[in-house]
Amino acid sequence: MAESGEWHERVIPKVADETRLIVNTFDEPPDPTEIEVFTVNGGLDFMCAKGEILVREDQLGRVLEILEVPSGTDIERVIEGVVLLPLRTARYTAVVDAVAAIDREISPGIATPNQVLTVATGEGSGCSATEPQEVYYDIEPFPSVCHDGGGAGVLIYMADTGLLQDAATHPWLASGVQAQDPVNDVDPLDPGTPPVIPPCTGHGTFGAGVLRCMAPNAEIIMARALLHGGSEVESNLVRRLDSALALGADIFHLTMACLSRNDQPLIGFEAWLRLLRRTGAICIAPAGNSGFDRPEFPAAFPGVIGVGALGGDWRGRATFSNFGPWVDVYAPGRDLVNAFATGTYECYVYPYGPSMGQPAQTRNFYGMAKWSGTSFSTPIVTGLIASRMSRTGENARQAAAAVLAEARSRAIPGVGPVVLPYCHDHDGCARPAGCCCPAHHSQTC
Repeated sequence: MAESGEWHERVIPKVADETRLIVNTFDEPPDPTEIEVFTVNGGLDFMCAKGEILVREDQLGRVLEILEVPSGTDIERVIEGVVLLPLRTARYTAVVDAVAAIDREISPGIATPNQVLTVATGEGSGCSATEPQEVYYDIEPFPSVCHDGGGAGVLIYMADTGLLQDAATHPWLASGVQAQDPVNDVDPLDPGTPPVIPPCTGHGTFGAGVLRCMAPNAEIIMARALLHGGSEVESNLVRRLDSALALGADIFHLTMACLSRNDQPLIGFEAWLRLLRRTGAICIAPAGNSGFDRPEFPAAFPGVIGVGALGGDWRGRATFSNFGPWVDVYAPGRDLVNAFATGTYECYVYPYGPSMGQPAQTRNFYGMAKWSGTSFSTPIVTGLIASRMSRTGENARQAAAAVLAEARSRAIPGVGPVVLPYCHDHDGCARPAGCCCPAHHSQTC
C-alpha cells in the first residue's frame, strides 16, 4: 500500500481520472471533506476521510487510552454499536497509524477508516464500468419491459445518485418510482440549453429503469445517498440507511461498493446489517467493476446478495466484473439500454476524456443511453426477486433463496450462478427474454 499524496502518479490513467473526480467533488461546499487516497499495483487500495475513524462502541474506552485522546473530544454515534472518532488531538493523527495501533493492541476490526463508497467501483474508483454511450432517439430499453404486472405490492429502497427530474417521461418510470425527498433526492443537471450532464448523473435513474423493466409494478423509493461524484463516506451512508429502516422496505438495493483497508469489513455497515436482519428485509449490492477477486463491500458481506455482470453475449463474465466465492450470482451487465438524461455529456475518463493534448469527447443524449457495469446487472436480480414475490406470495428472503437456487441450477462453468431477464406468462410458465440458448435455460413447461 502506498500512502496518500501524489497518488495520481501511481495509478493508471483511467483510475486517476475517476478518482480525481471523487476527490474534487468532496472538496465542494457546503460540506467539504478531505479525502485520502491509498494506492496499490497501479490501482486504488482504498479511500477514506482524513483524520476520522469508526470504532466499535464496546471497545471505545480502550481505544481512547491507546490513542491518548483527550477528554472533551467530540465523539459522534453513527449507529447502534459504532461511533465516529476524530483524530485531531489524538496521539496518532493519521488514520492508518491510528488503526494500525489499535490492531496491534486489541485486534483487527475494532476500528476502521471512515471509508469512501462509490457507485459500483472500477479498480476502486468512480462511476460504472464505462461512461454512458449514445443511442438512437426513442430506442426501446434492453432488456425490454415485462408486461406481467411483476412486483406488485413490493417496496424497494434504492440508494444511488437520486432521480432525474425528467424521469417521469419514460413510460416504465412514470409511476411507481419516487424520490424519498422530492427536493434533496433529485439528481441535478447543470443549467444550459441543452443542459449539461455531469459525470455519474443519471446513474440512479438508469438503474431504476432496469429494475422497473423486470418488475414494472414494484414501488421504488430512490435516495440520493451518493452526493460526491457518485460517492459518500461510510458514516453518512450508514446514518441514512439506519433512518430508512423505518420505511418498511422489502428490499434494500444499494448501488455502491468499496475496497477496504486490508479487506476488513466495514464496521458501520456491519452494524446496520444486524439491524436490517431484524426487519426481514434483504440487501442486494453490485460486486464492483475492478475485474478481480478482491472482496468489495457491502456485496462481500455474508447475507448480502452480491451481483456480478455477464458480458454482451450472456455466456461469460464481463471483463470488468469482479468475481470470486463472495459473488452470489451473475446477470447481464454489458451494453444495457435504459432511461437517462437529456443533454450534453463531456467524457472525463481515459481514453475519451481530455488526454495527450486532445479535447474531451462530447456526447449528446435524448433521454436514453447504453451503459455497462455491475450497477446495472444488480437491478435485474432485484427485479426478478420482486417479481417472484408478487407472483408466489413469498417474502423477500424466500423469493431470494428461490431465485438464487435457480441461478445455481443454471450455473455457467467458469463463471458461476446465472440469472437472465425473463417474463412470466399468465399460466406461470417462465419464458426467457432476449436469449434462446438451451444451455442456459429450461424452456419446457
